[in-house]
Amino acid sequence: MKIHQGYSLVRVWGYVGFASLLFLVTWVWTIQIDRALGIPTFASGWVLFGILTFIALFSARKRLPFLPLAPSSRWFLLHAVGGFLALFLFWLHTGGVGSKGFYGQVLTALFYITSISGMVGLAMEKFYPRQLTCSGAEVIYERIPGEIAEIREEVESQVLKCTEETGSSTLAEHYLETLNWYFQKPRFFMNNVFGSHLSQHWVRQQCMILERFLDEKERGYLDRVFMLAEKKRKIDFQYALQTLLKTWLLVHIPLAGAVMAMVFWHLILILVFFV
Repeated sequence: MKIHQGYSLVRVWGYVGFASLLFLVTWVWTIQIDRALGIPTFASGWVLFGILTFIALFSARKRLPFLPLAPSSRWFLLHAVGGFLALFLFWLHTGGVGSKGFYGQVLTALFYITSISGMVGLAMEKFYPRQLTCSGAEVIYERIPGEIAEIREEVESQVLKCTEETGSSTLAEHYLETLNWYFQKPRFFMNNVFGSHLSQHWVRQQCMILERFLDEKERGYLDRVFMLAEKKRKIDFQYALQTLLKTWLLVHIPLAGAVMAMVFWHLILILVFFV
């Protein structure tokens, strides 16, 4: 059985099992240190620091694709599992869901925001590619503006032909008043993100309202406009999901960098004042 990007289910559960074992070993270790009247947070802190450093290497791996390292898909899986392990280790290290003091609270807030952004990104990486493939219109992200421009030109050409051949400006007036807005650029962004069919219903409603005022020949042109609108709707869907896939890292990576910077500073303070 295969899941996201060719991961085998056995490999996934293998990594999860190893992460669980590492957490249990660390937990038992801290209990033993506590019984020996030591400082258990040192042990959990060092393990957490090691895991955070490891998952931060994923960004470096993506920048060095020419090195003979493991495939990016495997690194992504390890990064995801390591992120969840880091969350549990953080709870073990802090003794709860948060830390005391202003510095600790800021670090906690950044850590949780980074974790949440990572979980959201993981969900998008898991489900969005499949939805994009099944949408019925695959298009390269950088070509979307050009695709929309071509559709708009074709729609305007159809509207102009209708006006010239029928002598009626009904379709042209409706296009300028309503549909022109829709064909200018990607629309219904949030609705597409959440899988809503509002854009489809909106276009169909606009065409149904206009249809009663057109003769048979004009309706033929309206049908072609509707088909082009459907094509653009699929491109809008591609635009919305691909935009999220491309931009969520612009949130996650800077937050992760801020967390690592504060973690290093925290480590320096511990080594200077407590060791």
